[in-house]
Amino acid sequence: MRQDSLTRLQSDGVFDLLVIGGGATGCGIALDAASRGLKVALVERGDFAEGTSSRSTKLVHGGVRYLEAAVRHLDRAQYKLVREALHERGALLRNAPHLTRRLPLVTPVRSWRHLPYIAFGLKLYDWLSGRMSLGRSRILGRAEALRLFPHLRGEEVRAAVLYYDGQFVDSRLAASLMMTARRAGAVPVNHVEVLALRHDAQGRLNGAEMVDTLSGARFAVSARVVVNATGPYADAIRRMDDAAAPPLLKVSSGSHLMLNVPLTPPATGFLVPRTDDGRVLFVLPWQGGTLVGTTDTPARVEAHPAPTEQDIAYLLSYVRRYFDRPVTRDNVTSAWCGIRPLVFDPKAGNTAQLARDHVIVTSASGLVTISGGKWTTYRRMSEEAVDRALAVGGLAAGPCRTHDLRLLGGERFDPEGYHGLMPALPEESARHLNESYGDQCALLAPLLAQGFTARLHPDHPHVEAEVLHAVRREMAVTVADVLLRRLTLALVDRAAARAAAPRVAALMAAELGWDEPTRRARLDEACERLERGI
Repeated sequence: MRQDSLTRLQSDGVFDLLVIGGGATGCGIALDAASRGLKVALVERGDFAEGTSSRSTKLVHGGVRYLEAAVRHLDRAQYKLVREALHERGALLRNAPHLTRRLPLVTPVRSWRHLPYIAFGLKLYDWLSGRMSLGRSRILGRAEALRLFPHLRGEEVRAAVLYYDGQFVDSRLAASLMMTARRAGAVPVNHVEVLALRHDAQGRLNGAEMVDTLSGARFAVSARVVVNATGPYADAIRRMDDAAAPPLLKVSSGSHLMLNVPLTPPATGFLVPRTDDGRVLFVLPWQGGTLVGTTDTPARVEAHPAPTEQDIAYLLSYVRRYFDRPVTRDNVTSAWCGIRPLVFDPKAGNTAQLARDHVIVTSASGLVTISGGKWTTYRRMSEEAVDRALAVGGLAAGPCRTHDLRLLGGERFDPEGYHGLMPALPEESARHLNESYGDQCALLAPLLAQGFTARLHPDHPHVEAEVLHAVRREMAVTVADVLLRRLTLALVDRAAARAAAPRVAALMAAELGWDEPTRRARLDEACERLERGI
């Protein structure tokens, strides 16, 4: 599948849009533009969602923290950000029902005098959701909160408030976005790096020089408009266009942990609204484990950041502060760190004060750059970026169609569809496939019938058929692509992913015709990534 897209990228002539960056925003732009009838190419130097877009807190949220800032400081920008995000939250849960779910969140109140203020804020949060509301917030008494969270330390709670946000599987959603864009006619290709931007005699941007990082082959792609959607790397691409381009972003890092200790109910999360240094911390059920995050510290841009031991200790200290389970470093099964691109504001005292809004800027040569924002608002960001690209390139296209466009896997999703897989699989694996692939499970059925039903690791529901599906249908071409993004195994349990890596490499070698040196190189690459972090 990737080779077909690579061939089209090199031979299909001039594209209307060339999108650089295959994360949430880039894949969203490709889908938006292709669904309007534009000729679209997308290139990603690593794998789709390899960076920030697979390293999130897995929440589809309006941003309670930003609403607080809007109320405290009468900040219209923060207010607008929350209102827009709440609307987009509802649209995302509707358009990708297989990969998202409504998630109740409980936030403790440590003093009765804070309760009216917090309750008012969350009622405002509900009201701003409008018809996209996921449920009404309500006050919980101390006894009810402790019944719901039996391991919660009682001294940290006088009362609590329950409200609703969404949760999702970010890397799987990126894959679904990419494949939906491809079905609409876009040409997405991973492992292709832009080396330089091309300009015509008048200085207008008209394409890029690039390299296939797997084969080393170099080629050029022509386009009427180039869109820079590279997240933390946006300034680097802008400097390819104009060496004197001023910085647009600051970046911060957010670290997350997965624990093998159940701290919450299976379908309810816990929010610490303000740590001692002003951060927000979540303790969430996710993929059978407990997700804890996040930190928010200044960072530098790097390809594969890893959480520091200091960040891990910080998160564990808050877990022990609020919960009475003896959680230690040994309970950490995986950890990851995401680099967040934040809109530059020289007046902000720290990165936590920067709004997760986005900006779109156009250079003198016509490079359209979009950066900032968050997963929840990717669709709206993509719509605005395509509108800008149409204006810059003088292109004609219809209106945006993505607001009500179901993503691949979600069109005919049946929450009870796992029953149809159970003759071949145990219930846990059947549920996992149904929730990961939705109505696309029909494409895995022949693989299951051929016997690719064995688990990749006995403690997790992933099965061999998923590896072949990832190669044939989702453009996975390395072992790391499969273990770190098409599956959630490495995010949940790094040791289990390491143990499964040889079998994944063997399946991919047979499918892709790798010789032994290639199989070994791909396996070693994935194991090195897993050893250093994900």
